[in-house]
Amino acid sequence: MSEERHIYFDEDLLIEAYSLQGIIQEFPNHFHSFYVIGCIENGCRHLQCKGTEYTLGPGNLILFNPEDNHTCAPLGIIPLDYRALNIDMQVLEHYAYEITGKTLHPYFTQNVVIDPDLAQSLSKLYDLIVEKAQRLEKEEALYVLLEQLILQFCNENMQYPVKDVADFQNLQDFVDIHFAENISLDQLSGICGYSKSYLIRSFTRKMGVSPYRYLQNVRLEKAKKMLQEGNTAITAALSCGFNDQSHFANTFKRFIGLTPNQYRQIFLKK
Repeated sequence: MSEERHIYFDEDLLIEAYSLQGIIQEFPNHFHSFYVIGCIENGCRHLQCKGTEYTLGPGNLILFNPEDNHTCAPLGIIPLDYRALNIDMQVLEHYAYEITGKTLHPYFTQNVVIDPDLAQSLSKLYDLIVEKAQRLEKEEALYVLLEQLILQFCNENMQYPVKDVADFQNLQDFVDIHFAENISLDQLSGICGYSKSYLIRSFTRKMGVSPYRYLQNVRLEKAKKMLQEGNTAITAALSCGFNDQSHFANTFKRFIGLTPNQYRQIFLKK
């Protein structure tokens, strides 16, 4: 199996998604100038970080602060598959402020974490970046991941300010009008006056779905009406804010159970 390395920089999130596949090499003692949030997907490795030794396997999360020196060597014959997010110091400080309301210099107190849910969150965000998903969906996934990491594994015991569950009618009205646009968390946060992190948690608790899932539902309902009126799938996709016809078709079938064309045909026959 040949070795593969891929790097994607996301202009919306200002972070780098990085992957290694089929890697057998040993990495000598080194450090990075940025934060690393990584996950072992396949293979086993011996990690030594700041004088502590670890045995890593699939599902293990790795958290490196800037200048955390470490070495990494293979264990066994299975090559390494690995995904990671590389985040500049100032960028993570910005996200930490959005999440906690405090000016912080985040410092991970654990370099290795075993948490399947966090590993899944990281993998999901990586896929969204590679697929060039819509901004709101990527932002939502990023805040869900960073919120857990910062609050559980950073150097301060950070608690949320106590607030009542907000009224999001004005936010819903905005999404209902601007559903076809590339809506961002900055816009939604500015409308309701809450931090992005609080917005995601509070909206989800009150509405039962996340902001992005609410946007998806609005788009699908608009698309269904267009298909009922005889519009083509590509017209509905582009008019309702989907990236392309393929993304629209996959999303539509996932939630409706039919392809857009199958759904359209029902109303053409009527």
